[in-house]
Amino acid sequence: MKTKICLTLAFYLCISLAALAMPGEKNASMNSKKGYSMDKIIHHSVRLNCDTHRAFEMFTENELLQSWLPKLADVEPVLGGKYEVFWKPEDKASHSTIGCKVTAIEQDKFIAFEWKGPPQFKHFMNVADPLTHVVVFFVARGNASTPKTDVHLIHSGWGSSDEWEEARQFFNMGWKQELKELSQLVQGK
Repeated sequence: MKTKICLTLAFYLCISLAALAMPGEKNASMNSKKGYSMDKIIHHSVRLNCDTHRAFEMFTENELLQSWLPKLADVEPVLGGKYEVFWKPEDKASHSTIGCKVTAIEQDKFIAFEWKGPPQFKHFMNVADPLTHVVVFFVARGNASTPKTDVHLIHSGWGSSDEWEEARQFFNMGWKQELKELSQLVQGK
């Protein structure tokens, strides 16, 4: 069982990194000119007391996502669909992921999407080509009577300058806190 889980995690990590490793004008210029690094990946995980379907819905259903992450969400859980979240709906251009898209999805298994930064980082994060990338995958644990899900979140695509490192640290702490809040919400605390 552990081997299967490790292979599953490796597969999803590969999905997360694929956009950075693929040849092409966008990625070639990104990797060589802008100093992006694949060794600055954020990874956080949390165990939720729910099945994979419910855990998946916490990232794909607008009302559920709004209960723990943004004030407003406009997510279309299909390949190429919107993954837009708004912390200040009155200022959608600055405090949001407006324009971000779902880049990969498999019901109850994983979702991957582009990600943008807040105002203090938008001058470089929100114009990066490609944007940073988030993959969230869901691994079933427990049994039918007491389902649990391990949620793994990987955020990649970080540059190597000091300002990129500051943004990465911001999101490293942010994701840690948000996943803790998600866990408490699902646990009913």
